[in-house]
Amino acid sequence: MDVAELHGIAIVGGGICGLATALALYRKGITSIVLERAETLRTTGAGIGMQSNGWRALDQLGVGLKLRQTAIPVLRNGEARCLKRSILVETLANELPTGTIRFGCQIIDVQMDPLTSLPILQLHDGTVIKAKVAIGCDGVNSVIANFIGLKPPKQSTMGGARGFTNCENGHGFSLELVTINKGHVLLGRFPLDHNLVYWFVARPITPQDTTKIISLALESVKGFPREMLEMIQNCDVDSLTFNGIRYRVPWELLNARFRKGTVTVAGDAMHVMGPFLGQGGSIALEDAIVLARCLATQRRAEVALDQYIGERRMRLVQISTKTYVVGTLLETLSVVVKLLCIVLMVIFFCERLGHTRYDCGDL
Repeated sequence: MDVAELHGIAIVGGGICGLATALALYRKGITSIVLERAETLRTTGAGIGMQSNGWRALDQLGVGLKLRQTAIPVLRNGEARCLKRSILVETLANELPTGTIRFGCQIIDVQMDPLTSLPILQLHDGTVIKAKVAIGCDGVNSVIANFIGLKPPKQSTMGGARGFTNCENGHGFSLELVTINKGHVLLGRFPLDHNLVYWFVARPITPQDTTKIISLALESVKGFPREMLEMIQNCDVDSLTFNGIRYRVPWELLNARFRKGTVTVAGDAMHVMGPFLGQGGSIALEDAIVLARCLATQRRAEVALDQYIGERRMRLVQISTKTYVVGTLLETLSVVVKLLCIVLMVIFFCERLGHTRYDCGDL
């Protein structure tokens, strides 16, 4: 094996969760290195709905004020704004010290040093990195999650199309998050300002989804308000994305082993869930705050990671359960299952926005 580079904390993945974790550690005076497989920042994608819990985390990272200037608040019980993914990623990256992010670093293997039990990361170019702590923020196809022993995420029969529509003369929509559910289709819109609106459609997957996004989205929302159809029809084609929905079921999160030695996971690598509550980005930011706080206050890495996992587990089970129930309501054809889901929502999740009031605490 080649001579290894030695680092304190190695973060695998330079998306929102990886960058936020690095920034949270930096705010606590802890250096880290972010290993990103792409050659540049991954700024593609559409919008990210950020609600009160996400803004609390962004404020702890010291970027909340700057990001609020990029999007207007919507009418809601609590703070809610829609951010461009590119702006969020660039803002987080720009706050990090030069050299923190290393691009073109694809992890192909993870091992434990037989002498020190520290993680050893093997990169595709032959580079070997040994770290005291390795954190997998590498998404749904996480190499780190696989090393820890987490089961692969499940694939839903639903998929999501999303994009931006820019109306030069103003979109005229109310400044609020609007969602409409008909049958097996969920349509939503989230204005960023008075001209730009982010929209999304969750619907059953068909083989043509990746090549005919607009036409299939329009086909899905027949019977919806005309203004919503025109919004999709006039969208910015370059902003269009379509993704199948993957998720971890709540009972797996309840019992999953999220640590192996000093290796752990965060963000989608840990708890990927459906988009039905719009909480993916906010939950990843919460992970970053809690993880950095634990690593900063505990001398032993294993103790810090166990504290992080213990603090996050029930929060993840709760919100993934709510997401799972909402997704099942859209997906199932069974009347009995639909009734069961409605009962569960009434009993356990009667407060519609209760999950957004969560406070991950101070950094």
